[in-house]
Amino acid sequence: MDSDLFSRRRAERFAQLLDEANGGRRHHVRSRADGELATLVEVGRRLTVERPTVDVDPDFRTGLRAMLVATAEREGVAAATDTGVRAALLPAITGRRARARGAILVGVAAGAIALSGISAASENALPGDALYGMKRSTERAQLALASSDISRGQLFLDFARTRLDEAASVRNDRLGFSAVLDDMDADTRQGVRLLTTVAAQRSDPTALDAVDTFLAGQRRMVIGLLDRPDHAERERTRRSLALLDAAGRRAGALREAMACGQPAPTASDTLGPAPTTCPGER
Repeated sequence: MDSDLFSRRRAERFAQLLDEANGGRRHHVRSRADGELATLVEVGRRLTVERPTVDVDPDFRTGLRAMLVATAEREGVAAATDTGVRAALLPAITGRRARARGAILVGVAAGAIALSGISAASENALPGDALYGMKRSTERAQLALASSDISRGQLFLDFARTRLDEAASVRNDRLGFSAVLDDMDADTRQGVRLLTTVAAQRSDPTALDAVDTFLAGQRRMVIGLLDRPDHAERERTRRSLALLDAAGRRAGALREAMACGQPAPTASDTLGPAPTTCPGER
């Protein structure tokens, strides 16, 4: 691959083409690099729309996981990977330039991870496992490849579901359990904020459907944690449940505001736009 691909102009043009390919605003300009970038744009679009699935033989998965864990413990692969990514992104670039370069670099990494089977080997890793850092890096790669705020919002909610599954597995470790719930709540806020913002900006409640679906299943599972007799962190779990309830109220309030023709809210918080009350309501 030509190293010029990662030049500033090509990176910015690649980001524009990828946005357009996934339904974003058209820029009505052309570049001499468009032909060369077309193949990468198609790969990026397919990675975004059709999340790669890898059919991994169980014996291969077991052997690969064992090999990767041994390598990570021996050589500190996770730490080295994080250091390498930080070093690659250290140049003082900001705004769209940073996003464009980051999207290309992380996109290439995400494709390599998915196709090599490492993602499959790390998907069941739990906090404290040698491959857990790889699992979280794969999630960040998916976010970088997402083409819209709706896609990113849905991904954050998917990650919140994953964090809840992890919390159920580490519930006997109080510190670990609380840390996973912190990450789960952060993902919940990010996802809800992105989706409610899109709904408010477009005056279209469609994006709220994903929020409602997420909240219904997530709330049921969090309540299931509280019902376990061996659960020691009930108060911490209740805080996560309260966040889900608050997100549900926000989505409901936005729907009501749209139904009565209220303008897009100007105030916002961690859950996104805060709508005003419809006339005649208290």
